Amino acid sequence: MPRIYINKIREFLNIQIYYSKPAVLLILKILTALIAFIVLSGIIYFYGFPQTELSSQICLLSIKISFIFYIFRYLIRLAYDFNPLQYIRRTRIEALVTLIMVVCGLIMIIFEVPFFDHTAFNDLFPYSGSFVILLFQSYFIILFLIDIAKAAQRISVFRIGPAGMLSLSFIILILLGAGLLMLPEMTHLGSIYWLNALFTSCSASCVTGLTVVDTASVFTTKGKVIIMLLIQLGGLNMITFAAYFATFYRTAGIKYQSMMQSMFSAENISESKHVLRSIVLFSLIMELIGTIFIFVQWPDSVYFENVFHKIFYSAFHTISAFNNAGFSLFTNGLYESVIQQAFGVHITIAILIFFGGIGFTVMSDVFSPRMIRERMRKPWKKLRVHTRLALLTSLLLIVFGAVMFYVLERNNALSGSGATGAVVASFFQSVTCRTAGFNTVDFTILGQPVLLIMMLLMFIGASPVSTGGGIKTTTFAMLVKSSLATIRGKKHIEIFKRNIPFDVVDRAYSVLFFSLTIVGISVFALTITEPKIRFIQLLFEEISAFATVGLTTGITPYLSDGSKIILIVSMFIGRVGPLTLILSLVTRTRVANYKYPDAGVIIG
Repeated sequence: MPRIYINKIREFLNIQIYYSKPAVLLILKILTALIAFIVLSGIIYFYGFPQTELSSQICLLSIKISFIFYIFRYLIRLAYDFNPLQYIRRTRIEALVTLIMVVCGLIMIIFEVPFFDHTAFNDLFPYSGSFVILLFQSYFIILFLIDIAKAAQRISVFRIGPAGMLSLSFIILILLGAGLLMLPEMTHLGSIYWLNALFTSCSASCVTGLTVVDTASVFTTKGKVIIMLLIQLGGLNMITFAAYFATFYRTAGIKYQSMMQSMFSAENISESKHVLRSIVLFSLIMELIGTIFIFVQWPDSVYFENVFHKIFYSAFHTISAFNNAGFSLFTNGLYESVIQQAFGVHITIAILIFFGGIGFTVMSDVFSPRMIRERMRKPWKKLRVHTRLALLTSLLLIVFGAVMFYVLERNNALSGSGATGAVVASFFQSVTCRTAGFNTVDFTILGQPVLLIMMLLMFIGASPVSTGGGIKTTTFAMLVKSSLATIRGKKHIEIFKRNIPFDVVDRAYSVLFFSLTIVGISVFALTITEPKIRFIQLLFEEISAFATVGLTTGITPYLSDGSKIILIVSMFIGRVGPLTLILSLVTRTRVANYKYPDAGVIIG
């Protein structure tokens, strides 16, 4: 009986609010957009410009007002939903955040803490005022990301496609990053030249690592945090984060899920959600483990102001390594004298680079609990062909690069390293030159033979659906297998007792053709803008930019504005992928149901 009365009361309330629901929800949407804009502007001003007491109070006041607004917004939406319990289940993350905010508000009331005076918290807990400010800002960012995730589900109504959506997301991220890096509080210079800010933002967002200004000395801690966030968002790309939050909502349409399936190379629509969650969770777990390992391995020769400074350095290098970015907080990278012999840190970074560059689909196949349980239930089931091919090719390239680097540079760049140092440096540079860009040796003295080998490894790059660039390991493997099959006169290409469709091989040759074309045009343009620099240095710089590696022979800071623009374009194309960019710009033709007569064309 009580449930019947509750349902009748709920039905009565639904009838009463039915006609006002569209207007109220529309007003909420408008207020949400307005408050989000005001608060975001306030946060940017708070961290990006020198603060006075008045400006700080205004910025904090806007955040605290939004604190109240978001609580009431959720409660109003809950009241206007015809089934409140289902609404709470659908929006469980938002409900949890709102509950935490309500609890925080009750704590303030119980302890009689003035809500608009964050310094009052210091009376209860010393030095907690800054933490409260950060807490207010964090809750807003979480709710803002949730709103973005909801909006992302509607992007499928635009005929932009996965390739166009990926390209557009990187353009937005690069421009936003450049704008933030130009703020006065981000550098010790007060402001930074717009092209240098754009170059740095593009290099971080495209996880490259090329720098035209010294990251360690030019940028403040705030600027370094922005660079770290750009690396994280660029490594997994913003679409991944938005899609991850969207997986917690059941309103995503089939078209949106299909776009996610195409973007993350999942075998079917239902699997795309599992792959996506595995990508985000595995990345965060690896970065947490990497931060801990690097934190405990810093040598005593590295000076840190306090434990938080040490944690930040550990997290920055971990995120930079796992996302294959190559940014370092040391002026000379890992070749800095205080860290040059820290082999434990070098090996940890190399392992993070490997896992970040092996590809998220490979990591999901190997480490996903669901896949592990399935292989345990079915012992005959092996890793996917793509996984085995990516792992085998990557390991062979690492061994080849390490051996060649050791042989060619033993009496040059490695001459003063000792036996252990030479082996670790050779292994490290073989891993990093394919995608990451860290250096533990002086690249300005490397010989031409090893530079040529490193350019080959950089051009091949990492594996698909990873944080690395290049034409990818599987593309290289397909090209080799196809060439060998042609030489042997075989009609089919087989790998691990599986047949490879010819459209996969055609795609590999297309990637190779467009990549060589882009590199060739860019190098030609660089020879015009930089006539006094040696050709091999320009070629190395261009391949490093296109493959989003970040290694340099030392010429990057001295490049002209025209050369910087060329490298910015190369980094963007390399991160998005040349074929992906072409697909986003070109309208695909319909397949015709007819065929012209065969023509005889002599090849070779």
